[in-house]
Amino acid sequence: MNRKTVLKQWCQIAAGLLVFAFGVHLTIHANIGLAPWDCLGMGIARHTPLNYGLSMTAIAICVLGIDLLLKERIGFGTIIDALLTGNFVQFYNDLNVLPENKSLIFGIAFMLTGFVFMALGMWIYMSAEECCGPRDSLLVGLGKRLPSVPIGIVEVILWTLVLVTGWALGGPIGVGTLISTLGAGLVMQLVYNVIRFEPRKLKHKDVWEISRILAGTLPLQQ
Repeated sequence: MNRKTVLKQWCQIAAGLLVFAFGVHLTIHANIGLAPWDCLGMGIARHTPLNYGLSMTAIAICVLGIDLLLKERIGFGTIIDALLTGNFVQFYNDLNVLPENKSLIFGIAFMLTGFVFMALGMWIYMSAEECCGPRDSLLVGLGKRLPSVPIGIVEVILWTLVLVTGWALGGPIGVGTLISTLGAGLVMQLVYNVIRFEPRKLKHKDVWEISRILAGTLPLQQ
């Protein structure tokens, strides 16, 4: 790996986040209820001068701070994710090229299609191997500190807390919230099976390693 490769990876991360954000936009456009984190972002936007995109960016930065406190491995991909994803979603929301959806059937179709784009975006983003997003790092960090609790249960607890907070702030929930909670992971796994992608085989480099490459103090690898 060399400096040029690192810059290409950053472009790859941004491209992946654009695809992922379009998927999130479709789940919002579905208009049948939001996933927990999006519900929280919308709730915060209703009570502050921030729009959805800036609310999600603020959430991501706060979560990133928690990740650092938990001493989780942070990569430039984690930082780029925190800064760009919410704003990319807001960009698509502002374009608003699709008519308002009022159909449950079409809403479910939009949501499932959104999950596919989200999975593809994560594939592009994660393939750069510069660590996962802030929320994934938070889940891993909490899981390490609750070793007797299955990671799936930790995720359910985390999502429940996020969802309840978002709902209390006025974030929209509905059948789409349930579909997101139960179906997003299943669709992601199906997509990854089709494209033969295994995230656990990736070898991520953190901020320290990439910084050493950019500074020329880490031996360059092919």
